[in-house]
Amino acid sequence: MTTQRPGSAGDAGDGEDLRDRSLGELLSQLSEQTTRLVHQELELAKAELQQKARQAGMGAGMFGGAGALGLAALIVAVVYGVVALVLVKQGQARVKRVTPPVPTQTIETVKEDVEWAKTQMRSDRS
Repeated sequence: MTTQRPGSAGDAGDGEDLRDRSLGELLSQLSEQTTRLVHQELELAKAELQQKARQAGMGAGMFGGAGALGLAALIVAVVYGVVALVLVKQGQARVKRVTPPVPTQTIETVKEDVEWAKTQMRSDRS
């Protein structure tokens, strides 16, 4: 915005020397220029505040986005933790079912083989 200064082009009475004006004219001009200046300053302040509000809004949006992303990451981590816990529990249950790892069928067949061998030795002695 451009502001006009007293004595510059655009004043009431272009080209007139301020000394030739009456006190009433000067006070009237002062009042008009002061009012114009205040209005211009208010417009400038309003424009500046709008710009800063836009920037603050963008910053707040970024904070919100970061918070949402952090929350999403936390939720995903909790879900992964729950999945890992379920897998651990299932693994423990399967390991318990086969503990101790003893070849029971082989033990039974070896016992049968030993009994068969004993009966063979007895029949050979007789």
